[in-house]
Amino acid sequence: MFQSFEVTSRPEQGPPRLAALRKELEAEALDGFLVPRADAHQGEYVAPRDDRLKWLTGFTGSAGFCAALRDVAGVFIDGRYRTQVKAQVADVYTPVAWPEVSLAEWLRAQLPQGGVIGFDPWLHAAGQIAQLEDALDGSGITLRRTDNLVDRIWEDQPAPPMNPAKVHPIGYAGEAHGDKIARLAEGLRDKGRGAAVITLPDSLCWLLNIRGSDIARNPVVHGFAVLHSAGHVDAFVAPSKLEGLEAHLGAHVTLHAPEAFLDALGDLSGPVLVEKATVPVAVWDALGDRVVWGDDPCALPKARKNAAEIEGSVAAHLRDGAALVEVLAWLDAQPAGSVTETQVVTQLETARRRDPALQEISFETIAGTGPNGAIMHYRVTEDTDSTLQDGHLLVLDSGGQYLDGTTDITRTIAIGTPPVEAKEAFTRVLNGLIAMSRLRWPQGLAGRDIEAVGRLPLWMAGQDFDHGLGHGVGAYLSVHEGPQRLSKLSTVPLSEGMILSIEPGYYREGAFGIRLENLAVVRSAPDLPGGDAHRAMLSWETLSFAPIDTRLIVPQMLTQGARDWLNAYHRDVAEKIGPRLSPVAKLWLDAATAPV
Repeated sequence: MFQSFEVTSRPEQGPPRLAALRKELEAEALDGFLVPRADAHQGEYVAPRDDRLKWLTGFTGSAGFCAALRDVAGVFIDGRYRTQVKAQVADVYTPVAWPEVSLAEWLRAQLPQGGVIGFDPWLHAAGQIAQLEDALDGSGITLRRTDNLVDRIWEDQPAPPMNPAKVHPIGYAGEAHGDKIARLAEGLRDKGRGAAVITLPDSLCWLLNIRGSDIARNPVVHGFAVLHSAGHVDAFVAPSKLEGLEAHLGAHVTLHAPEAFLDALGDLSGPVLVEKATVPVAVWDALGDRVVWGDDPCALPKARKNAAEIEGSVAAHLRDGAALVEVLAWLDAQPAGSVTETQVVTQLETARRRDPALQEISFETIAGTGPNGAIMHYRVTEDTDSTLQDGHLLVLDSGGQYLDGTTDITRTIAIGTPPVEAKEAFTRVLNGLIAMSRLRWPQGLAGRDIEAVGRLPLWMAGQDFDHGLGHGVGAYLSVHEGPQRLSKLSTVPLSEGMILSIEPGYYREGAFGIRLENLAVVRSAPDLPGGDAHRAMLSWETLSFAPIDTRLIVPQMLTQGARDWLNAYHRDVAEKIGPRLSPVAKLWLDAATAPV
């Protein structure tokens, strides 16, 4: 199994660890220390060595941070984790609703006389610290760079990951890494930049056409790179990781040990392009006034998938959809009360592993039944494993990392007879999925301009959800990929080739959760009769194929257009997935995709 159900943190571990950290605060004459969920590469996911937030507090979410002061310790979490954090942290920690309450606002309230807050300059982006310093101006609170105080007290801290990398073949990548380097270097020259610093692991892997396993569920390699405008890359990666890849990397790439990175930055001539939102403060300090702020040069090219990457994603989704349907058919044959969450996860991973192209799951499978379904990023453990009971809903959110693509799909499934209010909420969520999937929009709009379409059915009932409507997805890379998002915060225009999730949901704490998710690729929309021929439009092509549970639908809440979309989608599911199934699953699918 890729996934385990081991309990990896317990609330009672937090208090003694916080007490030890406070001794370090006293020794350093600090009033507080910031503990983010981050590593030196500023990616979303971290290796066990860098999971300091979980080790200190017990909180296992994928986003958040702790501000540990001498007499109070705030754990800052967004709306996705406000149910989860209650069960994971001891009462020596205070959950703080973030970003509604900013770190600066909280620090001002806790330290009205001022104070000194320490932070590790490798674990915070330049933009974060610059913004925080501005917000603290006049408060008497100052920030001090220091070594990592958590590392001092974490006696059994795991070693850094040192897993070997591998070549990502051109047949999947669709473009040679030498051509990528030349294309991006030309962009630097056009803007008068001498070099660009790359710290994000997925950018490094995309640029060099390599993949790794330094982060669980994400096929990335830890390292840094400097892309020079002359068309050359200096890569700072542990030598053992790239052993045997010298021929692949070729003359375009010079390899160095990571320890040489800061000295190499000192030798660069300006201007040097760095991304303020992701570059560590330590890199900013090393470059000084040679810095020019801008976007990671790999970000948009990586997001705009080429034909080979899209073709691979289409193929991966069909195989992945067949594995999911086999499990849905199996699940439907089990009596209520006879199956647990861990059995569902195990069954699904077993089905996916029959595909030789599967390399990993793309994240920890979420299988939350009843009240567990209301925990948006629920991870089932030996302690929380629950039985699927009559009247429950099961939120099943999962995906795979295949050589040709990354998948992510969510279905909500009725166990026995669901309550009416859950069916009504489910139908609103479905209407949001359909509305967004049918959408055409003018080229140039960003996620923030259109994401309300997927929320409107819930809003009209006084309901909403506290996660984004969608995130970008990589091509056998990170399942959460920027810069594109369907979010009120996203200003990045959507463009052809971008793959995003569409995933509205609804969560009632202590009762049930609902989420429906498909991945879709942005395509150029064909002209319509009577439309403006000069106005370029975009639309979605759905990639994910698995049935939507019609037992949870209130038919009279669907418009005719929504009903037509659903029936057409189910015809596609039957045609594309049916031939890939076992006879039993094929019979089940025929019934599950019957017209509504």
